[in-house]
Amino acid sequence: MSSDNPYKNSLNNRLKAFELSESEQNQLALDSHIPFQVAVVSNLLSISRDPIIKNLTDLDTRELRILVNIGSYGPIAASDIAYQSRLDPYSITRAIAALAKKELVEYQEGASRSKPVLLTANGQDIYKKVIEHLKTREEKLLEPFSQEERKLLGELLQKLELNAEALLATEVADCQKQGLGVTRDHKEIERWFKRTNK
Repeated sequence: MSSDNPYKNSLNNRLKAFELSESEQNQLALDSHIPFQVAVVSNLLSISRDPIIKNLTDLDTRELRILVNIGSYGPIAASDIAYQSRLDPYSITRAIAALAKKELVEYQEGASRSKPVLLTANGQDIYKKVIEHLKTREEKLLEPFSQEERKLLGELLQKLELNAEALLATEVADCQKQGLGVTRDHKEIERWFKRTNK
């Protein structure tokens, strides 16, 4: 990081919470386990934990994530939102229905079977307020990083996402070959992997 010193003391204090038990061998050191670290950061940055977002809208976390996705990429189909956000397509369909009931999104006129959706004027109002805050939040979050670090972080996260998708798709295929159960969410990961690698 471009300004490491203010973070060393905070990091040392944080790592004290991760002292491994001496009673077991081969423990997993979560403080250096990348999937755990990514999940912790994701938990901290969850829209549901953001008090400013909570004061901007009463939408639940999933509805808000989908509204932001539709505002950024609409008109867009539920399957494309699932692929972009890596969320369960069935819950996306339910959230879109809830947003439509609140008159924040509408189905595109004359659309094909996939029924792309776009924001209504009310949806656009919420979208503008939310993304203004999200952009400010991102800038503050990345403040201690140099431009090179920001670029590298983005590239590494993209690489990690694609490798996670490939790993999970391989595990799904292996489970199916062994006759083990897989859920529709597992099968969706396999479809995403095929779409990414077509």
